[in-house]
Formats: sequence, C-alpha cells, structure tokens
Amino acid sequence: MIIDAHQHFWSPEEVSYPWLTDEIAPVNRRFGPEHLAPLMTAAGVQATVLVQSADHRADTDAMLAIAERSAAVAGVVAWVPLDDADAAAEQLAELRRDPVVVGVRNLVHDRPDPDHVLLPAFLDGLRVLAAAGVPFDMVTSQLRHLEHVPSLSERVPGLRVVLDHLGKPPFRQGEDAWRAWEQLLARAAEDPLVIAKVSGLYPAPAGDPGWDVDEVRPAFEHAMSCFGPERLMVGGDWPISVLFGGYEKTWEVTQGLMRETSADERAALLGGTAVSTYRLDAQRLAAASASAVASEGSPS
Repeated sequence: MIIDAHQHFWSPEEVSYPWLTDEIAPVNRRFGPEHLAPLMTAAGVQATVLVQSADHRADTDAMLAIAERSAAVAGVVAWVPLDDADAAAEQLAELRRDPVVVGVRNLVHDRPDPDHVLLPAFLDGLRVLAAAGVPFDMVTSQLRHLEHVPSLSERVPGLRVVLDHLGKPPFRQGEDAWRAWEQLLARAAEDPLVIAKVSGLYPAPAGDPGWDVDEVRPAFEHAMSCFGPERLMVGGDWPISVLFGGYEKTWEVTQGLMRETSADERAALLGGTAVSTYRLDAQRLAAASASAVASEGSPS
C-alpha cells in the first residue's frame, strides 16, 4: 500500500492561513479532496496523512471534517498549543478520542525566535506529546532549526520526532551549507526515535520546474545512509508542490529515487514507515485501500 505521508488541504475563504499571500498566488485558493483524488489515483497512491497548515484550532477542525468524509485520509497531524502544556494536554486528550489523529505539528519555523522549540514552555508541551506517545512533526526553514533536533531528544526523553522534508536540504546554496546539512542530519538520526520525511525537496525556486531526480538524489541517498528505509517515509507535499511542478512530477521523482532500492526498502519508504510511526488505524487503512480500488475501477 502506497501512503503519501505529507499533504495538506485548505480553504482560505473559510479558515485563516496568514502565510497564504498573493506572492504564492497559484496555491492561494481552496484545495480539497476532490482535487487530490484523481492525482492520487494516477500516481497509484491509496492513502494520505493530512498535515496541519495553521497554528489554530480552526485548521484542525477543518481537517477532521474532511477526514470524516474522505476514506483516503488515514491519519491527521493536528495542532495543539504546545506553548501552553495544560491547554495542549486538554486538547490532545479531546482530539485523540478520534483514532484518525496521529500526530501534532506547530509551525515553529515561522516563529521569530529560531530557538523557539527550546523555550521551557514549549518543551513542556512536547513532554505532553511524549507522555501520550504522540509524535511531533518538526518543520524547519533553516539549518539553525535542524540543529535543535538532537537537543529535543535529550531534553524530552521518549519523544518521537518526525523531521519534515529532511530538514530542508540547502540545494544550490554552496558546498559549505550542504556539508553542514549533511552533518546535522546525521546527528539528528543518531536518536532512533527520530524519523524523517522524503518530501518537499525542491532544488529550484517556486515557479521554476527546472529540477529533476538527479538533483534530489544526493539528499535522498544521504538520508538513506543516516536513517535507513525503516525510518524514512515519502510524502507529496501537495498542494505546495503545485509551485514546483505539481503532484505528478513529485511522484515521478519519488519513483525515480526508488529505482535502486530493494522491494523491502520500497515497502518501508512508500508506506510501512508511515504506518509504524503514526500507528495508523487498520480500519482506516482498509477503507482507504477499498476506496482506491473503487476509484481505479471507475470510468473516466
């Protein structure tokens, strides 16, 4: 079963997404399951993990409403206010009544303080996740953020960290930046509770589709050497990927990266790691698989 471990839905007319501006106009509109379904079918993807896109409850509620009616959504990475441990614990307990909630993310890469994840209040919030056995999706936008992953492992024992987008490899930024990223990713991987997503890997700037699998391959191969396939999962990063060539291109590149991997490695990368990391519900996975089969058999 192929699982897209990182995708989003949003509707800016109904929910506020402050980062959605006219500067990224192609994605500043509604993206829903009806738009993704044919793309998934064409790519052979049967299920997805839906990931939060804003640091407020309205986004989580919108995701849960979609998950309730969309069989393809096998898991939701929600938002809880990790800066307030008591509120986070209360909201997490409420959300976890629904087995579709499988993780938590905050947009820490957008905080003014690049060291925000190390603030005492935030660490207390992460301890709530560790105690509940819920993984924390960490999104980065600079190497400084990636530096903190080993610190989280040390300060919050038992916390499972899912590193989104391989910590953003610095494509086309020079040898020094690349070597620094390689070293930081290797350090992050030293903790067996850190898992990473092969997703959002765009060597070219937004609007430039001039990149290919060969440019991405060094990042993938380094991640494989650090984590191994059992701690890596793939994701399409849709609809952000619209800015970089779209869903089809993302999965073409993903399949290209898999050409030198074994069947067992592909099984982990394309689904097994997502299932074990997020502890995806077996009934939801079965429903997603059945829905995908029905979609494949439907007339076009």
